[in-house]
Amino acid sequence: MKKQIFIEDEIIQIRGAKKVVSSTANQGVVEMEGEMIVMSGSDMQVKKLNLEEGEVVFQGKVSQIKFSNSIEKKSILKRIFK
Repeated sequence: MKKQIFIEDEIIQIRGAKKVVSSTANQGVVEMEGEMIVMSGSDMQVKKLNLEEGEVVFQGKVSQIKFSNSIEKKSILKRIFK
């Protein structure tokens, strides 16, 4: 599945999503194949969720988007809890 992120005004559309890890008014976390997207802002909410097609749409004022490799986080956690 192709990964894409579209941002227009206060709409953030993510394609290639596997799971919405968390969603609050200040933060949204989406898992994609091999990475995580963490969006911070205000008044954020999920407007559309279709994981069969891998699509998530958030609405709100986004101030920051971070990408991280979820595989690295898992390996660090595994090392800590050995």
